[in-house]
Amino acid sequence: MASEDAPFPSGNPDEKELLLQWLGYLRGAVIRNLEGLDDRQARWQPEGKLISLIGIVSHLTGVEWRWIDGGFLGAVVDRNDDEFTPGPELTVEAAIRRYQQRGVATDDVVRSLLLTQRSPGDSWAEGKDLRFVLVHLINETARHAGHADSTRELPDGTTGE
Repeated sequence: MASEDAPFPSGNPDEKELLLQWLGYLRGAVIRNLEGLDDRQARWQPEGKLISLIGIVSHLTGVEWRWIDGGFLGAVVDRNDDEFTPGPELTVEAAIRRYQQRGVATDDVVRSLLLTQRSPGDSWAEGKDLRFVLVHLINETARHAGHADSTRELPDGTTGE
């Protein structure tokens, strides 16, 4: 199921699946804010402040990559402020596709690990367990979903509910 189609979580006795349901639902809330926008509209920032909608998607894609691949798979990762203001080569369609692919990759890695598994101390996740990282990803995504709702609502009243 694509993230934008993820239903509101109804509960799950499997904690890992419950956390993934919430993360998927929130990813969808972010993506829904881009519906009907062209590339120019997706780059709009209210009064040049906040992050554009395409910047939010780009940033959240990077967040998941760093915390999962950099934290648990040994990938060499970094954070570049350019992810907040992607260039014109990143279209809305490409940004959404990358975010959805990242979501699938994140979910696959999470399902392959125990929630109590710790990342290496020298990784991006600095020895934190997977449960902590998932809660962090949910928090980060929720904060930016609200931010995306506000940014999207200002021009025409639409939100990504």
